[in-house]
Amino acid sequence: MRKVAIALGTLLLGIFATPSTMASSYAPTQSNKQAAQGPAPAGMVWIPGGEFSMGSEDPSTDAICGGHEHMRDARPIHRVYVDGFWMDKTEVTNEQFGKFVKATGYKTVAEIAPTQAEFPTAPKENLVAGATVFTPTPNVVPLNNMYQWWRYQHGADWRHPEGPKSNIIGRGKYPVVQVAYQDAEAYAKWAGKRLPTEAEWEFAARGGQTGATYAWGDEFKPGGKWMANIYEGKFPCKDTAADGYAGVAPVAKFPANKYGLYDISGNVWEWCKDWYRADYYDQLAKQGAPLTRNPQGPETSWDPAEPREKKRVQRGGSFLCTDQYCTRYMVGTRGKGEEKTAANHLGFRCVQLPSK
Repeated sequence: MRKVAIALGTLLLGIFATPSTMASSYAPTQSNKQAAQGPAPAGMVWIPGGEFSMGSEDPSTDAICGGHEHMRDARPIHRVYVDGFWMDKTEVTNEQFGKFVKATGYKTVAEIAPTQAEFPTAPKENLVAGATVFTPTPNVVPLNNMYQWWRYQHGADWRHPEGPKSNIIGRGKYPVVQVAYQDAEAYAKWAGKRLPTEAEWEFAARGGQTGATYAWGDEFKPGGKWMANIYEGKFPCKDTAADGYAGVAPVAKFPANKYGLYDISGNVWEWCKDWYRADYYDQLAKQGAPLTRNPQGPETSWDPAEPREKKRVQRGGSFLCTDQYCTRYMVGTRGKGEEKTAANHLGFRCVQLPSK
């Protein structure tokens, strides 16, 4: 992560520490009945919108068995309504992002060296273009210091996801990674789309189901089948690739959810439009509204772990998520990232409103 790594802040996968004393059970999802107007835009599926319960129960309980994190920022569970929209079936791929770059000459954040003005205390030798790369540790390590497996890699960018010696030759159908928030936003605008709000993303990910733990249901491996590209083995030293992939996978290699969305859990994190606030759901609860319509997120960012950083919401988890450390492939849970950050497990998908 560019800014976080240079400034020696914490990385994406910290434990959220916002208190919340309120919780509620899931009420039934009520999907809108009207069909989509007009044909589907290429590579997109219709998400009907409707009313649903947004958020996550505590996944650290015995009832859920979702690892050690309490996910306090994902409670209280609350009722939300979203209008219908189109959404990309898959995460944006290298092939798609390459067309955008070819058409516009766009340079991503990771391809531009940070300036002394941005980081006045950083040594000049550190002000080199690059991005954050996951690096497995040689042995089992305590999971209390993420710098053991993350590094700021000079020369890492979307064309060179793991650094200058890597490339994306033959990986056109893999999700583009090493994109900061403004890179994803720029692509979306060029494509005539936008990034999803957090509420739109969760409604779509749930696929019309009520309160399911995962995007595909409540059973982690139905029929013994892997449903998402996540981390198996001993984190962070050995990914056994039990699901078929060590690291990122091509898009659409796992089953779609009930709305036809692929890799909405696992593979790579996905940027959302909203600012991240650890206490946002608490704020909504204090307002006392029984239903929030088309929420756009908070007006400002706040993460108690790094209150000075401007962060956006990320959703869906990645190929690095595991119940040993991070279970954010669970559909109601939330992620976060500094908006100028890029990493090799971070991408996005877009939405589009229907034509009037």
